[in-house]
Amino acid sequence: MLQEFREFAMRGNVIDMAVGIIIGGAFGKIVSSLVNDMIMPAVGMLLGKVDFSNLFISLSGESFASLADAKAAGAATINYGIFLGTVVDFIVIAFAIFIMVRWMNQLRAVAEASKKEPEAKPLEPTTKECPYCLSMIPIKAIRCGHCTSKLLDE
Repeated sequence: MLQEFREFAMRGNVIDMAVGIIIGGAFGKIVSSLVNDMIMPAVGMLLGKVDFSNLFISLSGESFASLADAKAAGAATINYGIFLGTVVDFIVIAFAIFIMVRWMNQLRAVAEASKKEPEAKPLEPTTKECPYCLSMIPIKAIRCGHCTSKLLDE
């Protein structure tokens, strides 16, 4: 069983998938930082100095100055500001994946086009018709092999 597992784990697809998951996780952290530390503060500034990470609704009915205060008090909250940040996160990642897949499809199309064999030129004829007996003879023949007529130079 260990031998089977080792063969499975060392297959190319499994290793490629593992590398993709690790890179995807790192990419997700970069995108989260981009959204949380750059995009959302800029959008909040444009919307009148709104801090999206502090947008929440307290379900307990009490009023809190910040989300941290509400959590410290143990109040149940709906954190819609954090949710909006996560939605922007998803949109940025989905767009990046769309661009990457589109680029890969273009590369695949170019590779397939280069593999195509060029269209063969029509071959020049190698035979011609004898004007006397209408048999097919080699193009360079000066006498017909069927009727032995001398052919005119064409």
